Amino acid sequence: MARSGKNLWRTVLLGLALAAGGAGAAEGELLNASYDVARDVYRDLNPAFVAQHKAQTGKTVSINQSHGGSSKQARAVIDGLEADVVTMNNPLDIDQIAKAGLLPENWSARLPNGSAPSWSAILFLVRKGNPKQIRDWGDLVRPGVAVILPNPKTSGNGRYSYLAGWEWAKRAAGGDDAAGEAYVRKLFANVPVLDTGGRGATTSFVQRGIGDVLLTFENEIALLRAELGAADYEVVVPSLTVRADNPVAVVDKVAAKHGNTALANAYLQFHYAPAGQEIFARNYLRPVDAGVLQRHAATFPKLNAFLVDEAFGSWPEAQKKHFADGGVFDRIYSAR
Repeated sequence: MARSGKNLWRTVLLGLALAAGGAGAAEGELLNASYDVARDVYRDLNPAFVAQHKAQTGKTVSINQSHGGSSKQARAVIDGLEADVVTMNNPLDIDQIAKAGLLPENWSARLPNGSAPSWSAILFLVRKGNPKQIRDWGDLVRPGVAVILPNPKTSGNGRYSYLAGWEWAKRAAGGDDAAGEAYVRKLFANVPVLDTGGRGATTSFVQRGIGDVLLTFENEIALLRAELGAADYEVVVPSLTVRADNPVAVVDKVAAKHGNTALANAYLQFHYAPAGQEIFARNYLRPVDAGVLQRHAATFPKLNAFLVDEAFGSWPEAQKKHFADGGVFDRIYSAR
């Protein structure tokens, strides 16, 4: 009998996914659909959860990963990717999955801190010596400065960068939204390539050597410098940035179908446990546990960060105005 398209898609993705379990047959298996630059943290967190679960229950489980731009991942889940849990960098993407009927619309109330166990922020990464002398948002729109960031239509990373630049310009102009729009128009005129996700943008900047500055999450920058050598790149902390919470949720209908509801909930609870919070901190994601954050205070510089809900009303409002088809981003980018 021919395999259905959805089941074939799941089989292919699971075959390509990162399996975090130990050797031998697994007694339970989860698929975590996650955003692009979360690969490193889950390489650490998944084996730790598997080991704890084995110690507590005697059962061997495995966690598989699917990564991509956050909005593309949400679309994949809606279209049939059978993820038991989703771990995103933007609540809007989980809202879209909820609207498709795969989990409750009040999903964010089911776990602490709006179901976000960690957060990050948009910072700048420049090349050694900072040859273009980039210090703040205003420097990104100077002639001759090439800016690398992912597409706001497909990436939470890109949306956060767009909104942070808009808000910086708006505040600099005394609260004028027209200044925000004028700024992002100039910003994207300086973007030579628009990758679909944060990891693709990093590849363009680091491996392909494109651009003078990369806009990405604080944790991605820290991991890059640790891997490639801190001397080759410099971090610029802008005068204003945006807080990017990393929400998580069980995809109820999928987890129930797979008989994984209890395992999926245990997995997400581990994100809040001291061991999980330590793993976030070691991967340069800011933990929500105040004690863990304090122990890693030297890792995280002080930031002047705003919340999207405060500056733009809500994520749904920001999405409708800026990133929906025919929104501000489409208008400014098509006019380049």
